[in-house]
Amino acid sequence: MSTRPHTRSLLDDLADEFLRDYPRGARLLAVASPSAARSAAFAEELADALRARGAEVSVTAQGELDESGLRAQIVAPFRAAHADAVQIVSGATSLLAERTRGLWHFSVWLLEGDEVPHTAATALVDVTDPQAPVRRLADYCAVPPSFLT
Repeated sequence: MSTRPHTRSLLDDLADEFLRDYPRGARLLAVASPSAARSAAFAEELADALRARGAEVSVTAQGELDESGLRAQIVAPFRAAHADAVQIVSGATSLLAERTRGLWHFSVWLLEGDEVPHTAATALVDVTDPQAPVRRLADYCAVPPSFLT
């Protein structure tokens, strides 16, 4: 993995937390943000961190799938076929919509600049500085001041 040291530390922490809370079984993890490309890149790096810990991991992009498509084309087949693996789904905001957020055991929301954090996510990661992403708390401390006025 050619990840930068600060990013590697954050990915390692997320992987350790996920595997501590969900050590076995067919586990689903979402990586979402307003940018599908940003989500996809981070999902691949997180998958590498999980693989380094011995987990069997696959990554799939949400693409144009809505809730029923996610359930039918990704979630149900994964649960039926994998007894002990991790499926990471990367995509946009709709991965954490009210009707889809319950699909995931763990979710990561990536925000940049003044983007509004999605506080339903398990983990918020500020990627404003791509060389040094930072985990944020899911409270008003994570909301940029411009959203509080």
